[in-house]
Amino acid sequence: MKLNPIAVALAAGVAAAPGLALAHHSFAMFDATKELTLTGTVKEFQWENPHTWIQLYVPNQQGKQIEWSIEGTSPNGLARKGWKRNSIKPGDKIVVKIRPLRDGQPGGSLMTVAGADGRVIGEAH
Repeated sequence: MKLNPIAVALAAGVAAAPGLALAHHSFAMFDATKELTLTGTVKEFQWENPHTWIQLYVPNQQGKQIEWSIEGTSPNGLARKGWKRNSIKPGDKIVVKIRPLRDGQPGGSLMTVAGADGRVIGEAH
């Protein structure tokens, strides 16, 4: 039986595609067993592909402002949940629930965002 080299290359590419997709969307760096609630002030909301980001200033125990990098899903994914590019703005006081980074750095995966008044602005999942 003679194999068509183009068909073999195509089959190899299709077989590798799920692994590449999973690698891009791996959430292994986040601790799925933990949930943190942070209250802070928005420095920046990045509405960009492939993922949105919230840069949030959160005071530590000594009152020093620590910048947290919080990764959200894509703008398209958030838009389907009712988000807009201006749902949160620099200077907004917000409360976020996140799955923290495993390495203890100030960052995480976004779960929900609420205003300082407790009104839920949006869910990320």
